[in-house]
Amino acid sequence: MRIFVLLTILFFTTLGFAQNTGSIAGKLIDKEYNDEPLAFGNVLIKGTTTGTTSDFDGLYGFENLSPGTYVLVFSFVGYEPKEITVEVIAGKVTEVNVPMSASAASLDEVVITTTTRKESEAALLLDQKKALEIKQSIGAEELSRKVVSNAAGAVAKISGVSKQEGSSNVYVRGLGDRYQNTTFNGLSLPSNDINKKNIDLDLFASDIIENVSISKAYSTRFYGDFSAGNVDISSKDYKGNGFFDFEVGSSINTNASGKNFVKSEGTSYFGYYNRYDNNPFAIVLSHGIDPVEGYTPVAINFGGSFGKSFNFKNGERLSIYGTGSFNNGFEYRRGVTTDYTNVEKKSFEDSEEYEYTTQTTAMLGLNFKVDSNNSFRFNSLFINSSSDKVGYFGIDGLGRNRDAISNTDKGFYQMNVQFNQNLIYVNQLMGKHNFETLDLDWAVGYNLVNAHEPDRKRISLENYDTVFDNDPSTNPIFYSNVDFDNQRYFQNIDDEELNSALNLAYTPNEALKFNFGYNGRTKERSFDNNRYGYDIIGSQTQVSDPNALNNFFTLDNLQVNPNGNGLYTIKVFRPIPTSADGNQTLGTTNRPGLSENTYQGTLEVYAGYVNAEIKAGDKWLFVPGVRVESFTQDISYDVINQGNEGVGSRAFSDVVYLPSLNIKYSLTEDQNLRFSASQTISLPEFKEVAPFVYEGVSQRIGGNPDVLGYSEILNLDLKYEWFMSKSEIVSAAVFYKQINDPINQVVAFDATGTQRFFRTGNQAQVIGFEAEVRKNIIMNSAEDNDTAKLSVGLNATYIHTEQDLYESIDGSLFDVSFRNDSEELQGASPFIVNADINYSPTFGNYKPAANLIFSYFSDRIDALGSGQLGNVIEKGLPNLDFVLQNKISEKFEINFAARNLLNPTVQYFREGTSVGDVLVTSPNGKDVTNYERGIDLSLQLKYKF
Repeated sequence: MRIFVLLTILFFTTLGFAQNTGSIAGKLIDKEYNDEPLAFGNVLIKGTTTGTTSDFDGLYGFENLSPGTYVLVFSFVGYEPKEITVEVIAGKVTEVNVPMSASAASLDEVVITTTTRKESEAALLLDQKKALEIKQSIGAEELSRKVVSNAAGAVAKISGVSKQEGSSNVYVRGLGDRYQNTTFNGLSLPSNDINKKNIDLDLFASDIIENVSISKAYSTRFYGDFSAGNVDISSKDYKGNGFFDFEVGSSINTNASGKNFVKSEGTSYFGYYNRYDNNPFAIVLSHGIDPVEGYTPVAINFGGSFGKSFNFKNGERLSIYGTGSFNNGFEYRRGVTTDYTNVEKKSFEDSEEYEYTTQTTAMLGLNFKVDSNNSFRFNSLFINSSSDKVGYFGIDGLGRNRDAISNTDKGFYQMNVQFNQNLIYVNQLMGKHNFETLDLDWAVGYNLVNAHEPDRKRISLENYDTVFDNDPSTNPIFYSNVDFDNQRYFQNIDDEELNSALNLAYTPNEALKFNFGYNGRTKERSFDNNRYGYDIIGSQTQVSDPNALNNFFTLDNLQVNPNGNGLYTIKVFRPIPTSADGNQTLGTTNRPGLSENTYQGTLEVYAGYVNAEIKAGDKWLFVPGVRVESFTQDISYDVINQGNEGVGSRAFSDVVYLPSLNIKYSLTEDQNLRFSASQTISLPEFKEVAPFVYEGVSQRIGGNPDVLGYSEILNLDLKYEWFMSKSEIVSAAVFYKQINDPINQVVAFDATGTQRFFRTGNQAQVIGFEAEVRKNIIMNSAEDNDTAKLSVGLNATYIHTEQDLYESIDGSLFDVSFRNDSEELQGASPFIVNADINYSPTFGNYKPAANLIFSYFSDRIDALGSGQLGNVIEKGLPNLDFVLQNKISEKFEINFAARNLLNPTVQYFREGTSVGDVLVTSPNGKDVTNYERGIDLSLQLKYKF
C-alpha cells in the first residue's frame, strides 16, 4: 500500500508537470527505536539551500525537480549523517527510504538528541497521534521548562488530572487512587503507603523521568483492574559519547521561614532512622519523648546525572545512564484540628505542625544493543523518602475534649511526634527482539517496599490553659482516661512483588498486526504495629514543663513493681506467652509485647490477551481485543479493636473476560477521531479489606472485609484530535463509565466516627467532557529553529457523577445507613482546569523561558456521610506558579520558581451538622485544616560538563 504522502506528491506532479519535472519522496526510519518513523529529521539537496524536514510519520518530499542527478544529505542531531545520490526522472516519483542510526556524536548533539527524540513536547504529540489508545503525555523537556520536580507535579498538568493538596493523591477524570494504576516502564509498581493503592508519584524525581503518560482508555495490555487510567513513568535512557551534569539549588517556604523547627529525636538530616534492629520496648526505655532542635528551614537540593556508550565490534553497544539526587523541604502549618461526627469529640482551634521532608533517589540504567534486532535493558531504582512531623494541638489553651476529666471546655492539649520512612527498591530486566514479521518484547520486575512509622510519640494534657496564667503553682496535668492516651507507636509494612510481561507481535502485512501477550503478578504484604502506653500512677499528675517531658519519663520514675515507688508504668496490649498453652505470660506491664495488630495479604494475577491492529485504507484503524484474567486475593488478619471477630481471613478468586475495542479514524493527515469501548474491573486494596484501624490525631480510618470481590466497569470514550503543528493541538472528548458495586470511603455514624470502606450501592455513573488546546502565538525566527516564542495551553474537564445508595448495609462486622437515595461519587471533582503561558525568546546562546502555570479543582466529596451525618468536603483550590528557566548557555542554567502564589486556604469541612458546616481534618490530608501552605521560592543552578 502506497504511503499517503507519496500518492499526494504523485498526484500533483503528474497533474501539471508530468512531462517536465520529477519528485523525490520517502521516509526516515529510526534504527535506534525498532524502525519507528524518525520525525523532524533534516533533508537537504547538497549544493543548494533547498531543504525540508520529515513530518510526524517520518515522511519527506521534494517536488518540481528538473530531471538529473541530485545528492541528498540526511541528518539528525546525534545520528550518523548520510549522503545518497538520487536520479530524478521526468514524470516520476523517486522513492528513497533512509534508515538512520546513532553516531558517537559530540556531547551537545547527544543531549539534544535525547530531548528531541523522547522527551520533547513535539515528539510526545507524535506519540499521542500514533497511539492505539487514548493517551496523553508530558516529557522531560516540559518538566524542565516548568521546573516540575516529580511525577505527581507532571501528571497534574495533563487534562482531566488534579492533585490533592496536602497529600500525594492524584485524581484522573475526577476518580481517585483506587481507580488508577501506576506502572514504571510498563511494569506494575507497589504502594509505599498503607492507605493507598498506588505509589506516591512525588517520589519520582524529574531526573529519572523521560516522560509520564496517562492512558485514559483501556487496552488489553493493561491489567484488568483499570478504571480512570494507567499512569506510566518511562525512565530516562542514554545513547552517546558521554556526559555529566550537576545541579544544586535552594528554596524557602514563606510560612516556614524564620520558624524554630523541631524534629523527632533519633532521625537524620538525610531522612534515615537507624534503630529498626532494636526491640521497640528497648527504644521506649532508652530514648526520650521530647522533640529536639531541628534544622534551619532553608531547603536544599542537589544531584547529578551521567551517561556513556561503549561501542564494540559487530555493532554491539553498551549504554549506561545513572542519576542520583537529594532534596528536602520545610513546611509550617497553623490551623484547626477538629474531630466531629454526630457531635464534637475534640477540637483544637489553634494548632501548629512542623514538617521536615527528604527524598533520596538513585537510578542506574543499562542498555545493551546486540544488533539492530536485539537489545536488552536493565533498570535499578532506589528511593528513600521521609516525613518528620511535630504537631502541637491546642496551643492557645482552649482545646476541647468531650471526654476530658478536668475540663471539657478548655485546656485540652496534645503533642504528636511522628516519623515515616519509605524505602523502595525497583529492579527491571527487559528485552526486545525483532524478526522479519515477528517482534518479541518481554520484561520481568522485582519490587520491594519497606514502609516504617517508628516510635511515634503522642502525649495528651489537660489544664494547658494554666501555661498562660503566670502562676507557677498551677500546671497542666496528664490526661489519662486510658493507659494509651500517652503512647509510643511502631508500625511496619513490607511489600514484595514479582511481575512480568510478554508481547509477541506478528505482522503478516502492512494492514494487519496481531499481538499475543501475557502478564503475571504476585504481590505479598505483611503489616504489623505495636503500641506502648504510659499508665500515669497518680491522678491529676502535674507537668511542670510541657516542653521537657523527658524529665518525667525517666527510668527513675518508672514503677518497677506494683508496691514500689514510681510515677508511671509502661503497658502493652498483647503479652508474650511463656507457656505452650498461653496461660502464662510475661505480663502487660513493663514488658515487651507481641504485635497489637497484624495482617498478611496476597494478590495473584495471571492473564493472557490477544488483539489485532487492522488498517482499513489510509484512514481507519481498528484494534479489537480480549483479555482473560485470573486473580486470587486473600487476606488474614488479627486486629485487637474487633475482639474475637478481629481474627479471621477472607479470600476471593475468579476468572474474568474483558473485551475492548479501540477505533481511530484519520479525518485528515493531522486530525483523528477516536472511539473506545471496554469492560474492566476494580479490585479492592488490602487497606480497604483489613479491619485494622489507623488512629490519627483527630481521625480514624480502617478497612472492611466485606468489600472483597470486584466491581465491573463499562468504559466508553469518544475523542477528537487536531494536531495543528508539531507542537500545537486542539482536542475534545466525552466519556462515560458505569461502575457496578462501587466502593466508597464512608464516615460511620457512631461514637468513634471511624472512616471505613463499603460497597455503597448497585451502580455509579460518570459522564464527562474534556477539552485541550496548545497554541503558539508568536514564533521565533527560522534561524532559531522556528520555535514558539509565546505559547499558551489550556485544558478543562467537567464531570457529572451519580451513584445510588443502599438505605442500609448490614455487614458481617460493620453496619451503615444513608439518609439519601443517591450521591456524587466520593473523590470526584465536577470541574478541573489547567492552564499555562510560556514566553521563550532566544538571544544567541541565551534562551530564557518564563512560565505562568495555573490549576484549579472544584469542591469534591472526601468521605461520604452516613446515618444523619453529612459528607466531608474538600474545598476546591486554585494554584498559580511562576517559573523562570534561564539557559545562559548550552551548558549553564539558572532557574527560579515561585510556587503557590495565590496561597489559598486548605479546608475540609463536614456538611449539615446541627451547628452548620464544621471544619474537620481528613485521613487524606494533614493533621490540621484551614491553613495556608505558604509560597515556595526556589533557585537552582545547573551545569552540564
